Amino acid sequence: MPTPSPSLFARFAALHVPGDPVVLFNVWDAGSAKAVGAAGAKALATGSHPVADANGWPDGETVPIAFVLANAARIMAAVDLPLSVDFEGAYSTDPARGAENVAILAATGVVGCNFEDQVIGGEGVHPLALQGQRIAAIRRAVGDAFFINARTDIFLKVKPEAHDAALADEAIERARVFADSGASGFFIPRLGDLKLVERVVRATSLPVNAIAYPGGPTRAQWAGAGIARISHGPFPHRALMATLEERAREAIG
Repeated sequence: MPTPSPSLFARFAALHVPGDPVVLFNVWDAGSAKAVGAAGAKALATGSHPVADANGWPDGETVPIAFVLANAARIMAAVDLPLSVDFEGAYSTDPARGAENVAILAATGVVGCNFEDQVIGGEGVHPLALQGQRIAAIRRAVGDAFFINARTDIFLKVKPEAHDAALADEAIERARVFADSGASGFFIPRLGDLKLVERVVRATSLPVNAIAYPGGPTRAQWAGAGIARISHGPFPHRALMATLEERAREAIG
């Protein structure tokens, strides 16, 4: 598949405006991508969790990498929109191998990926220096235009009541290293305390990505806190499956 034109990369990056966030209503296959595109989406993003759920795997790099790559190619063939892929930890903790995997992903025509810092299949997050090395290796492998949305999982690793200024400052330090290493954006899933969100947004040069979740801030509230990108993660797929089950019960019953 041909490499996206420079304008497609620029078009995607330009959507990340603090205070006027792009909404990425996460998709999992070509069919869901076409539906979300028909709804007026300006760009698309897969979520690793819904891709796994829709195809019978648990989340956490259990979906074979060949399937992830083929799925991305199918979505790219089905829609004429920029696509970012949730690539979890790039299927390797080794910086060079992970970078090689992201380069293969980029060759499918996608404009970017999510890249997380949690230890998949283990505990906690990767040491900051190592994560910086991993991001830097990816940047060298994919060039300047590819959008590396660097995700920190530190807010997912503790209960929301443990989200405090100290943890936000830890995230800020991660954002600094990620930016210095070549990241394009900074993803802070599950942080919903808007004062802490604002603290992070003010302290980083990167556009910040939040995840919408049931009971969380509204789109307007995220925008007011300076968020530049709102993801929806596994929740669209879960809502659709709940509706499907309900309709099936009505039909069967």
